[in-house]
Amino acid sequence: MAQAPPGSRGIDEILAQARARLVRLDARQTRQAQRDGAVLVDIRPAAQRAEHGEIPGALIVERNVLEWRFDPRSDARLPVAGAYDLPVVVFCQEGYTSSLAAASLQDLGLHRATDLAGGYAAWRAAGLPVRSA
Repeated sequence: MAQAPPGSRGIDEILAQARARLVRLDARQTRQAQRDGAVLVDIRPAAQRAEHGEIPGALIVERNVLEWRFDPRSDARLPVAGAYDLPVVVFCQEGYTSSLAAASLQDLGLHRATDLAGGYAAWRAAGLPVRSA
C-alpha cells in the first residue's frame, strides 16, 4: 500500500465528516419530507435507474452536475434552485455518494440539504412507491 500524502484523508474519514453535518432521513421520513415540499434528487447514473427503477416525483440530476444545478449563484441552476433555504433530499443507490453530495450542497449554502440513509434500496425495501425507468 502506498504512503498517504501528509494532510490527505481517506474516504471513510471524508464520509464520516460529511455525515456528521447532516440530519439524514430514513425512507419514511424522506417520503414525508417529499409530501411537505422537499425536493428529492436522484443522483444515480442512468444505468442504475434503468436497472432498479425510480422514485416517482424525484428530480433526476446526475452527480457530475449537481452543484451547478443547485447553486443559487450559478447561471446553470435549475428553476427550483433559487433559494438557500430549499429543502433538498439527495439519494443514490445505497446512501454513500448521496452523503457526500448533500454535504457539498451545504458547502454551497443550502443549509437544509441532506440525504436518504440507505438510498433508493432503503426506499424500495420500505415498500414505498417506485416505478420502472
